Amino acid sequence: MHTPNGAQTQTDWMDALEYEARSLVEELNVHPAARRLIDGSIDAGSYAHYLVQTYHYVRWTTPLLAEAGRRMKRMGWHPRLAELLLQKSAEERGHERWLLADLKNLGWPAERVEGTEQSPAVTAYVAWNRYTTRSGVPAAFLGTAYVLEYLSVQHASRSVERLLAANAIPNIRKAVTFLRGHGDADGSHVAELASVLRSLTDPREQSSLLLSARTTRALYTGLFGREATTDSVHTS
Repeated sequence: MHTPNGAQTQTDWMDALEYEARSLVEELNVHPAARRLIDGSIDAGSYAHYLVQTYHYVRWTTPLLAEAGRRMKRMGWHPRLAELLLQKSAEERGHERWLLADLKNLGWPAERVEGTEQSPAVTAYVAWNRYTTRSGVPAAFLGTAYVLEYLSVQHASRSVERLLAANAIPNIRKAVTFLRGHGDADGSHVAELASVLRSLTDPREQSSLLLSARTTRALYTGLFGREATTDSVHTS
């Protein structure tokens, strides 16, 4: 699959965006730690690590989406995309609380979650999306959103089913709120997002969305790494 330096057809660029999302799914299918989450065999510590790292990036989603939408409105760019960013900001509101609730049910109080160091991948992810929101092409966040929602459609609900079936993590039935919520909702979100993005014809914006999608794909497996362990507390 080629990636463009200039204009390409609507079909070409959307195919490239889907390629990034599909490739992430395939990479996670063969990543040892991610595979254990997908098939339900993940241990309690590794599952908590994944939820903690997810919390560290999800808490930025609503404010950055809203900021991106407001900036697009101020600049007079693509009112429909600006509204979509603001809509997605509202859809994602409170999802960090789902994660805190799941972690509390695994024995992780909020203070411990907040005090656990975020991984380098999460730091890079937040910094990248903050950059595009505030200084780059604000619509680029929709490339990130597409990849993550596509991933949820493919794996979130299935992971919940397998985690519950395995029942290997104490209190797991009360610790799948985040995954269940995304598995239930993101199918319609992906279809809606794809419908709007097909109308995007500006090569610079297409390239920016694809770069954000590729960046998300490159960083996401870092959520499963153990560089920042679940017992590593940030003290600086």
